[in-house]
Amino acid sequence: MGIVRIGQTEITYDLRRSSTASERRITVTPGHVEVVALTSDDEAEIDAFLTRKRQWLFNALRELETTTAKRAVVLRFMTGSKIPYRGRMARLTVHRHGGPHIEISYRNGFLVDLPSWVGEEDQDAVVSSEIKLWLKRRVRRDVLEIASSYGRRFGLKPRSIRVADMKTGWGACGPAGSILINWTLVFAPKAVLEYVVVHELAHLSVRSHGPDFWMYMAKLMPDFARSKGWLDQNQGSMNADLFTSTRPIIDAT
Repeated sequence: MGIVRIGQTEITYDLRRSSTASERRITVTPGHVEVVALTSDDEAEIDAFLTRKRQWLFNALRELETTTAKRAVVLRFMTGSKIPYRGRMARLTVHRHGGPHIEISYRNGFLVDLPSWVGEEDQDAVVSSEIKLWLKRRVRRDVLEIASSYGRRFGLKPRSIRVADMKTGWGACGPAGSILINWTLVFAPKAVLEYVVVHELAHLSVRSHGPDFWMYMAKLMPDFARSKGWLDQNQGSMNADLFTSTRPIIDAT
């Protein structure tokens, strides 16, 4: 690991020598700077390259810091990262294996078995995409189980139930009885997801949000107020952008 000093700022970087690279380059991603040098480069040539690129490197880090500060994201999809799931931040562990398929499991944290054919430069994008798909499948399963349970107990039978990306809102109940649930509720505690599903099921009987509706909600789910309060307080932190990784900034000689 090396250090570049720009004024009072010290920037650490990892140095990688490449026999296939045709030019030196610097790649900046959240929390990580990599310098790729030619195998023929000596320390003086690397130092000279970094000296020429000091201002660019400083500006790139400032740009990345500004971008990530504007939205909550999972910065890197690597061992030790934290993934939002059911109201908590779950630890991510990435293992490499020789099999052909990507496998994901959850037990007090996410474990991703990543095939060796996935390149290091593609790991963030691949792991992000696979975990997002896993989460969507899990929340869909949870929604159907909740709807089935309340349907049996209270005779609430929607025409259809679908889990999808929603630009606004957490759920909807159409005039024909079709229910739509926002998949990003997987980031909330399961009781909050249950509240939203029950809320939309309740609209099958009471279409408005007047006193009759909330009385009916209390009949269906007596403790709904706690989950409603959690959602009101935390809704700003739950969105699909959590899984929109920041693109690396790359500069070369």
